[in-house]
Amino acid sequence: MTAPNRALSWPLVLIPGLKLLLHALTFRGYGIFRDELYYVACSQRLDLGYVDHPPLSIALLAAWRGLFGESLLAMRLAPALAGALTVLLVGLITRQLGGRSFAQILAMTAAGTAPVMLALHHYYSMNALDLLVWAAAGCWLLRRPQAGPRATWLGLGVLCGLGLLNKISVLWLGAGLLVAILATPLRRDLRQPWPWLGGAVAGAIFLPHVLWQIGHGWPTLEFIANATGEKMVRVAPLDFLLGQVEMMSFFIAPLWLGGLAWLLLSRRGKPFRSLGWIYLTVFVILAASGSSRPSYLAPAYGFLLAAGAVALENLTSGRLGRWLRAGVAVIVVAAAALVAPFGMPLLAVDDYITHAQRLGVEPSTSERRELAALPQFYADMHGWQRIADAVVEVYRNLPEAERRQAAAFAPNYGVAGAIEVLGGDLGPPVISGHNNYWLWGPGEASGEVVLVVGGERDELAESYRSVELAAVVDCGHCLPSENQRPIFVARGLRAPVDDVWRSVKHFD
Repeated sequence: MTAPNRALSWPLVLIPGLKLLLHALTFRGYGIFRDELYYVACSQRLDLGYVDHPPLSIALLAAWRGLFGESLLAMRLAPALAGALTVLLVGLITRQLGGRSFAQILAMTAAGTAPVMLALHHYYSMNALDLLVWAAAGCWLLRRPQAGPRATWLGLGVLCGLGLLNKISVLWLGAGLLVAILATPLRRDLRQPWPWLGGAVAGAIFLPHVLWQIGHGWPTLEFIANATGEKMVRVAPLDFLLGQVEMMSFFIAPLWLGGLAWLLLSRRGKPFRSLGWIYLTVFVILAASGSSRPSYLAPAYGFLLAAGAVALENLTSGRLGRWLRAGVAVIVVAAAALVAPFGMPLLAVDDYITHAQRLGVEPSTSERRELAALPQFYADMHGWQRIADAVVEVYRNLPEAERRQAAAFAPNYGVAGAIEVLGGDLGPPVISGHNNYWLWGPGEASGEVVLVVGGERDELAESYRSVELAAVVDCGHCLPSENQRPIFVARGLRAPVDDVWRSVKHFD
């Protein structure tokens, strides 16, 4: 096995630093993202679990906001820092594979500027932490020859346990590790207790969330079933493969494909073959499912980019090699500049639309949603303040006696989060049947006065004694499904709130 190269470590500082600076300077983008509003609402109700995610990212968000404030800048520095650390770990993996300064710079630049990486490090979510967990697991696994089996497997147990508390998809990483153990000389470690104890450690860390799931009737399983069957677009295996090229950018596809070949087929890559087996296993699982978003595989690309960079560095030497390296560097940087607007909102909306049209890129979504000029990812950063302001205005115009008993009913967690977070103390209490808002229940809402966002007047009239149209919200570049939503003032719920509450539940 090639000894890790510890010389010329300046790239390990420079490239992650530039990654952090890029996100810090462009943090505002198009505004707060739909999921961020929901995460903030969850962070105000700490628990051991939520319908659609485990608790770790929410607990960290609550702590982060407590330390650094509630501004958008403060919140988005967290994923930016996770991105910088992920890029650093990719550089360390490259060095562990035998890569010198060129390979480190190339791998980290590609990992930091791929469209999916720019996107996931732009806003706060469990996904930014998930990328960090996978990179840390790969880096730790490569330390096996130096650290020995005990430290390796117990450390991976801790990483995977924390990773599961952040995102359940770390189970895919666990499946990849299992195949990697069986398919490589790592299987010898199964004769010792350490891999088994590492699995037990991961399970023990994850156990509180499992107990929460049991106590609440496994809501996440219901959420996954509904989302897979009703919400997500079906993805054929070939489309899933093509989605990998698109999300990572066509220009760096040769790098990660070469990295996969180097890990699985080359003599120099043989000591590190476990990383290739992890990627291949997870790819097969996701491609075979028929409903996986291409981005679900994003955490595994740090391994392949590092390997591809090392393979290229090994193949290029002498004067011609230096020219080839320079050419590759120019292509990667130029490609990053060209595709970066598809990963993070760097351009004004009209400029983005023009840029996308020139390159023939159509608005896209992985869900069954109607789109306008923007892809769903960008549309979900628009209009939330307008929605919150409109609800607050309707609420403030109610007679004082009605304001004291009014609540706002939102159709989904985005609208609910917008009213709660952006409306603040000026708005009404917010309730919704969507995901964890349903578990939080109707609170003190009596049903006597409800500001209903969306819906049809005739349908509401079946449940309320009177229904008055108070406003219609124009949220600009938001999703068409959110635009032109009516706000009704519904009075006099005909049935008990608890009976109605059971019927409004939707986990998806």
